[in-house]
Amino acid sequence: MIGDDLTGSNATGARFARAGLHTISVSGIERIACTEGADVVVVNIGTRQAPEHVARDLVQRAARAVEPVGLLAKRVDTTLRGNVGAELDALLDVLPSGTRALVVPAFPDAGRTTVGGLHLVDGVPLARTPAARDPLTPVHFSRVATILRAGTERDIAEVPLDVVESGVDGVAERLAESSAPVVVCDATTGAQLAVIAEAAARVSLRDGFQWLSVDSGPFAVALASALGIGVHAEPLPPVLAVVGSITTVTDEQIAELEQVAGAAFVEVRPSVDEPETIAAKASELLAKGKRVVGVRTRPPGPGESADPAVAAAIPVLLAETAAILLARHEFGALYATGGDIAEATTAALGSDGFRIEAEVLPLAVAGRLVGGPHDGLPFATKGGLIGGRDAALACVEHLTSVIAQRERGMNR
Repeated sequence: MIGDDLTGSNATGARFARAGLHTISVSGIERIACTEGADVVVVNIGTRQAPEHVARDLVQRAARAVEPVGLLAKRVDTTLRGNVGAELDALLDVLPSGTRALVVPAFPDAGRTTVGGLHLVDGVPLARTPAARDPLTPVHFSRVATILRAGTERDIAEVPLDVVESGVDGVAERLAESSAPVVVCDATTGAQLAVIAEAAARVSLRDGFQWLSVDSGPFAVALASALGIGVHAEPLPPVLAVVGSITTVTDEQIAELEQVAGAAFVEVRPSVDEPETIAAKASELLAKGKRVVGVRTRPPGPGESADPAVAAAIPVLLAETAAILLARHEFGALYATGGDIAEATTAALGSDGFRIEAEVLPLAVAGRLVGGPHDGLPFATKGGLIGGRDAALACVEHLTSVIAQRERGMNR
């Protein structure tokens, strides 16, 4: 990944590391030689404020400084400041014939979205934000294609939001039918980034060409995963998720986990289901190769209210189910939402406690179980009302990173 700014480069590198990839960040092309053994090399070339001809030369030198790679990403500013079009253009000049640039600048977690080809910051068109008044690299346009055309004369196609919302098949069809060397995609959510990535991977692998990812960070990580690059190419033990919270916040977080990470859940009916029955259904999901498998309480339907007696039984029911699953299957880590769920699960697993190692986000912590048959099992937990839409995803990605580091150490 080639970045034009140290802060942004390192932030993107952190996302790759959180996804379980051994990531090394350096400043300066000459230091690329010091990154042997890395899954991801992040090189900052500091070109955001450089003259265009200097930026073109440096990105080409950076691209030539590495052996052929599974994915080359050009990290751009979240407000598209700098030599975005020129750097893209220069890279296409030196990359293998047939390489196409896929421009997905959306960073939904940071309020950056792209709709109708326009890039927005917290819903405001880019040209009406402080980025337009930047004293060194002002951005005077909101349309991504217009910004790119300041540095390239290559044809530019656009994939609108309605196509992205239609799913992987629709996006793949649109990408395949266009021969434009540069494609700009709309996106407003993390799930949509995953959809675009899956579609792009499908088309490039089928048609035998590579994408140059041009984005502000999260899309490159999604595309690497979709292409099977790095740790994702090797099967890792799955994560078990135990979710007892029935809040709307949790519902949105689980939806994000399902859409972005491909998680699958068994919906539990506390007054009907037994632990053995629930565990059997979860085992079926594991047999299908799901990397995140969970059990969750069915949220109340419209007009329904939670029964206090049933709610009180949920922690024990889910905890007993988790104990059965962990006794029968190899899991790499455990994720639990809700303090009562985490406490009941820890008890059901015969653990003495939880060794805290990191705060993934405020009030969401990760570490390992202490004592009992699952001593040392990576564990993350957070409250049901804690975090934004991507909070559960962040916890699971952290656990995936821990699993990958452990597996890498064992393989060595």
